[in-house]
Amino acid sequence: MKLEHRFTVPAPVPEVWAALLDPEVVAPCLPGATLTGVDGRGFTGTVEVRLGPVVLLYRGTGEFTSVDERVHAAVLRASGKDTRGNGTATATVSAALTAAEGGTEVSVVTDLVVTGRPAQLGRGLIGEVGAKVVAEFAEHLAARLGPAEAERVTTQETRPRLRAVPDEPVDLIDAAGVPVLKRVLPVVAGLVAVALLVRRLRGRHR
Repeated sequence: MKLEHRFTVPAPVPEVWAALLDPEVVAPCLPGATLTGVDGRGFTGTVEVRLGPVVLLYRGTGEFTSVDERVHAAVLRASGKDTRGNGTATATVSAALTAAEGGTEVSVVTDLVVTGRPAQLGRGLIGEVGAKVVAEFAEHLAARLGPAEAERVTTQETRPRLRAVPDEPVDLIDAAGVPVLKRVLPVVAGLVAVALLVRRLRGRHR
């Protein structure tokens, strides 16, 4: 499935570009993500996802397959597998930066393939979750690059002073909110109705 998002960061294009190319800057801003290693344009890490009472831990790799300094556009390929064998996730993320009023506009297009339990949420709900995760990521990134919160970033070697972000799993049910409830409540209501009907029929036969 294809997901498209846009957000604005209150910092100049060169600073946002340098930050987005640095996994050590990006990982602390992404909910549930933990960086475990960096090797050139490649990196390894984990993403923790909560689906109701079930917690899934995806362990995987990522690599920038294309980086165009002239137009500030990059393509990232990432893949991961749940450590308990409950599914996989692969994504090709294309990001483009342009100057905008008040900072930098970031356009992100994600080609996402998910298998296993999270895939049961469906395209619409995954889109809702994706939008909220991106919004939270943008908020954390803006806080780190804003002049009141961190030092300016000018090169890959000059990074902002990062504040700790709570390393909590992405709660898919909580993130989707009302759309999930609309899907779940009719099912629960149906089960309750069936249970009541069965109870009445049993009462009649006694």
